[in-house]
Amino acid sequence: MFENNAICKLLNIKYPIFQGGMAWIGTAELVSAVSNAGGLGLIGAGHMPPDILKKEIQKCKQWTDKPFGVNIMLMSPFVKEVMQLMVDERVPVVTTGAGNPGEYLPALKEVGSKVIPVVASVALAKRLAKGGVDAIIAEGCESGGHIGEISTMPLIPQVVDAVDVPVIAAGGFADSRGMAAAFALGASAIQMGSRFVLSNECIAHENYKNFVLKAKDRSTVVTGRSLGHPVRVLANKLTRTFHEMEAAGASPEELEKLGEGKLHLATHKGDVENGSVMIGQISGMLDDIKPVKEIIDSIINGLPQAVAELQQRYL
Repeated sequence: MFENNAICKLLNIKYPIFQGGMAWIGTAELVSAVSNAGGLGLIGAGHMPPDILKKEIQKCKQWTDKPFGVNIMLMSPFVKEVMQLMVDERVPVVTTGAGNPGEYLPALKEVGSKVIPVVASVALAKRLAKGGVDAIIAEGCESGGHIGEISTMPLIPQVVDAVDVPVIAAGGFADSRGMAAAFALGASAIQMGSRFVLSNECIAHENYKNFVLKAKDRSTVVTGRSLGHPVRVLANKLTRTFHEMEAAGASPEELEKLGEGKLHLATHKGDVENGSVMIGQISGMLDDIKPVKEIIDSIINGLPQAVAELQQRYL
């Protein structure tokens, strides 16, 4: 079905579906399952120390013979060591967030890695495309975790029109209808994070998954705008405290301290009231937990019907 798809050909994957690089829960278990099912699994490096990340990479190499990647936050205190690890381990795909990966491109390209940054604006997409990246992930503010300010629907076509590399659409995708919409906007692939949180292979705590299952369309809120790095999460005790402190004029240092360690508290300890439950707005339509292969197969198998229904209704 996707023999001529630009992303599938570029990365040698079966289906144009990326798994979002989610810190703490984008581990080898989930990553290898996504890659084995035909998509592209991504280890969420976050602020992971290089020695821990190396173990995750080695597990992926043991559990899949398909391409996989690592998502690297360029704000990580370990970024230089992590980038060297990508070179040493010859990681097939490197996606980046929160900055410009330009200084690392030559070394990564030399070992054959494909470099695909995540962007939230047209200006950054154009600058990075000119710098020689292989593709662009354009992520709308519907996404979970760290977000920009532009929503997916207007962002994707503008980025597609502005660059001459393939574009992966991220932010609000979870089914065949979403994939069809992304293709209509000019994207070559979709990236999903929230949908894969609710998979059997995701190691997130049971409480985390159950909290997501209960989400409605307006259950997410955004914190951290005053800090300059907004984050989309499910509303809970932590977010209420954060917003109260922001309204009271708390300092950036106080707000940063409040958020320290809260993602791990939710993902691994299961404290979904005092922890940070990062998830996208699409969580309101997610109502089941199932194997990664079933998630991907249902989207791919349902795509022809989604397109056919469009033709029947409007063409």
